[in-house]
Amino acid sequence: MLKVIATIFAAILVCTCAAPVTPVTEDKGMGAQSTANEIQLPIKGELPSFAGATGWLNSKPLTRDDLRGKVVIVEFWTYTCINWLRTEPYVRAWAEKYKDKGLVVIGVHTPEFDFEKEIENVRQMAKDQKVAYPIAIDSDYEIWNAFNNRYWPALYFVDAQGRIRHSQFGEGEYERSERVIQQLLAEAGNRTAADLVVVNGEGFEASASWNDLRSPENYVGYQRTENFASPGGVVRDRPHIYTLPPQFMLNQWSLFGDWNVGKSAAVSTSANGKIAYRFHARDLHLVLSTSTPGKPVRFRVSIDGKPPGEANGIDVDASGNGVVTQPRLYQLIRQAGSIVDRQFEIEFLDAGVEVHAFTFG
Repeated sequence: MLKVIATIFAAILVCTCAAPVTPVTEDKGMGAQSTANEIQLPIKGELPSFAGATGWLNSKPLTRDDLRGKVVIVEFWTYTCINWLRTEPYVRAWAEKYKDKGLVVIGVHTPEFDFEKEIENVRQMAKDQKVAYPIAIDSDYEIWNAFNNRYWPALYFVDAQGRIRHSQFGEGEYERSERVIQQLLAEAGNRTAADLVVVNGEGFEASASWNDLRSPENYVGYQRTENFASPGGVVRDRPHIYTLPPQFMLNQWSLFGDWNVGKSAAVSTSANGKIAYRFHARDLHLVLSTSTPGKPVRFRVSIDGKPPGEANGIDVDASGNGVVTQPRLYQLIRQAGSIVDRQFEIEFLDAGVEVHAFTFG
């Protein structure tokens, strides 16, 4: 994430690389008795074309004519984005609840990292996350640019006449978003019950522990990283042996061992390379891939110098052991109880891992 404003809170709600971010929180101003006609929905423009898609999953290619008469949600996502993962259970629930009332959800997958351009990687993630609605593959950013979009996730709400009436950037505002769906369906002559979906996200999809979150997303490649603490700083685009600093401040991180730090990732060039990070959050994730596809890389995680035990994430066991097998987001730590500053460390037992970004929750 490009650091564009000073607040950590804004930086953790929306994955973005091009524009200022505004804090987005769940709407507290509309109670359970709110009605759809309380929401003002101005016309924000016409639904752009999907002609720039490089492929489609779960559907034939869709056009604006195909969608005429339908209420449409266009959802921009990239599959390693934790903010999208935490939003997705709501979008899935809306797609299922309102599909017989005239709602169509279209996911537009616009990749952040190069490996997310591979359609088979997107296909696997869509299967894992049970994304069954149509997906437009936007590897060339044609649809992204047609919408003038700047965020992952981003939701655009389109009425039955093909006009954009509402947008939502980042996590939260779920009640308001569903009320917008209900209002647009009512305008099209398809009234719905006023009840709202009930979502209990699990794994990656569980809502962040916002009150405990003091660590923002941070990239590992030199182009966008912050708070790198290894003595001597980053040596760009060539192998270098790094050491750990004598101590860490909150949100500082460091490499240990032989690494090649590029613009978008750090690659371990020998076995037993380590990364350490001082963080404050319930969850810690890493976006990981391997330099040789299909060749797994084993790793071991510790927290405050000990195996994570019950603080292990879904991709490690209680002893801290895990394996990088696919290019994706890995959940390494999920704590329970009191959250304080902790020292995270991961050691890669094999060479060839590519480390892209830390995210927290």
